[in-house]
Formats: sequence, structure tokens, C-alpha cells
Amino acid sequence: MKISTKGRYSLRVMLDLAVRNTGEYIPLKDIASRQEITVKYLEQIISILNKAGYLRSLRGNSGGYQLARSPEQYIVGDILRTAEGSLAPLSCQEEEGCAGACCPTAQFWAGLNRVITEYVDQYTLADLVEQQASAALDYSI
Repeated sequence: MKISTKGRYSLRVMLDLAVRNTGEYIPLKDIASRQEITVKYLEQIISILNKAGYLRSLRGNSGGYQLARSPEQYIVGDILRTAEGSLAPLSCQEEEGCAGACCPTAQFWAGLNRVITEYVDQYTLADLVEQQASAALDYSI
């Protein structure tokens, strides 16, 4: 499994909005600047997240984006699956499942898929906000 920039940036955008979750709408250009993502590419990512119901948007001069729910209600795995699709390491491990009978390594791949799913689903956006805050406090020169 390899997470593309779309998945990585989707998570970064959601984290950016969660860190600044004050009830104000955040302009797209501000997010793009902080995350060093072009506005054009960010528009594609925002569209995916917006269609999934993860964001609220407001047009106009004071417009922008904000989280539709509190950071605790977003599972990291859901955000990644929204941007990437399946996170399964092999296509035969996706939802339809593996026949397994003809594959001597089926159990191994099923186990890896389970570990990936458990890992990404154990974190919420709030957990990442907390990790980012802790990392900032640990920084020293």
C-alpha cells in the first residue's frame, strides 16, 4: 500500500482545519499557503472532502472552509479511504474478499490488511491535533 499525495494532503488539510477549529471559516489560499499545496490541487482535495460531508463551506469575502463536525468525530482511516479508496495492500483483500483456497499467502495478506485497518482506524483527527501540539512543545534549539 502506498498513500498518494492526495491522501497525505487530505489528512494535512483536515488537520490544518482542526488546529484552527474556532468556528471561523478559513480561506482556501491560507490553507494552501500554510500547507505548501497549490490552490489548484487543494481545490481538488477540498472537493473530495466536501462531497464526503467532512467540511462546511461559505462563499464570499469572509468565506472559506471549516470542519463539519468536531475533530474527535473524524477517524483518520475514513479520511484516507475517502481520498484514496481502499487501503488494502492487494486488490484481492478489498471488500469482496479473497477466495483464499488457491493462494498460499492469503492469510498473510489478510493479516497485513487487518493491521493497516486497525492502525489507521485507531486515530482520530483530535489525536493528530494533540500529537502536533506535543511535538511543538518538544521542539528546542
